[in-house]
Amino acid sequence: MYRLEVDAAALTAIDAHVHIEVDDHGHPSLPPALAAAAAAYFRTDGVTPDLASIAAYYRERRMAAVVFTVDAQTQLGHPPISSAGIAEQAADHADVLIPFGSVDPRQGERAIDAARSLVADHGIQGFKLHPTVQGFDPSAEDVAPLWAALDELGLPVVVHTGQTGIGAGTPGGAGLRLRYSNPMLLDDVAADHPELPLILAHPSVPWQDEAISIATHKRNVHIDLSGWSPKYFPPQLVRAAGSYLQDKVLFGSDFPLLTPERWMRDFAGLDLTDEVRGKILLHNAAALLGLTSAPAPAPDPDPDSDPETKES
Repeated sequence: MYRLEVDAAALTAIDAHVHIEVDDHGHPSLPPALAAAAAAYFRTDGVTPDLASIAAYYRERRMAAVVFTVDAQTQLGHPPISSAGIAEQAADHADVLIPFGSVDPRQGERAIDAARSLVADHGIQGFKLHPTVQGFDPSAEDVAPLWAALDELGLPVVVHTGQTGIGAGTPGGAGLRLRYSNPMLLDDVAADHPELPLILAHPSVPWQDEAISIATHKRNVHIDLSGWSPKYFPPQLVRAAGSYLQDKVLFGSDFPLLTPERWMRDFAGLDLTDEVRGKILLHNAAALLGLTSAPAPAPDPDPDSDPETKES
């Protein structure tokens, strides 16, 4: 069973968004056509490192990584990589790997039972959901019991928002619906479950303003910056990350589709203070994950210093 052993004081960064694309038997997380489309979209070579290689990669860079897959068996008709298996392998690398689990929301009670088992029996530290790839509306009534169960478990939930490279460029986008990943569909979830930490994954193009609004309004909502090179970040996201959302934004790469090196290189070009950079790269994620050796985040900025925090 996995037990968290990450020492944030020894790290330079925590990558909050790392995909496991193959299991220890070489089983892929996506059907071949969708994997090829994603590789073309991100202009990668399709390399899918195993979990031990990912651990070595991040350990060498003095980083920790939140690792996960996506269980979309109902939507894709493709067997998922085992989240329990990821946790089991991550236990051998608990100094740098933080396993999150995934369940298929369209499986109802089975998904709820699986989520509880992943925490109780395998030591999962959070969850990852992808509304577009999993084919579900986060605000739908039939998903409400799953959100209630995740709230009871009390762990962070990363939810994909915005456009996706999965299915991009294929006829009909492989039948995947982008509207399910509008972050506004998560506003009800955040309101109904105020103690459930939600992480809106990626710059939420074309709904960036919605994501910023929700993260500003709901204390339990955060944003990770994965999946886009920082030089392409919408300007309003950079401004928010550098000011009134500086304690709620997390570094994430989307490895192996985007490497930390590429992300870091372009991140260096953003107009941010060193204090804010430290929060985004390390301290915000450490606080959210309960890594107590990390310095406490600074107090919230004076709300009078930014007119955008004065909304009624």
